[in-house]
Amino acid sequence: MRVLELKINGDRVEVAAPDHWTLLEVLRYRLGLTGSKQGCDKGDCGACTVLVDGKPELSCLKLAALSEGAEITTIEGLLPLHLQAGGTGPDPVQDAFDRCGALQCGFCQPGMMLSARALLNECHSPSQAEIKKALSGNLCRCTGYTQIIEAVELAIAERVGAKNS
Repeated sequence: MRVLELKINGDRVEVAAPDHWTLLEVLRYRLGLTGSKQGCDKGDCGACTVLVDGKPELSCLKLAALSEGAEITTIEGLLPLHLQAGGTGPDPVQDAFDRCGALQCGFCQPGMMLSARALLNECHSPSQAEIKKALSGNLCRCTGYTQIIEAVELAIAERVGAKNS
């Protein structure tokens, strides 16, 4: 067991965990951040996706100890971080997913939303091909992806429209 110093959703936390625990295990079972889902445990489904220094990473494959010093964002952090940055309401990606009905069973949504947020943080107006590539590591068994892609496109359109107004 070792004590890890992590920065999760803008907050510094100390948490004790076995050396072999993944970031996902620490998030879910030590910190109670259950938005990141435990799916395949081998990096295939993307349900455990979190942002590490702004980049999507599979938390089921990353040892928690290797996350010390990094900025980790989970789905629970999107709204508060958006508000801290001067936004109002939910993060635009979360809002677009809701408005487009891209929320079937919900299991894949945290990872999908975080992958989409990373893309939008990196690229102002990505193409549909870039959206599909960014979401390619996240599997959904319910929606067939159409509404998910539409949600990301809506978030982009509203951002672009807001910048052009």
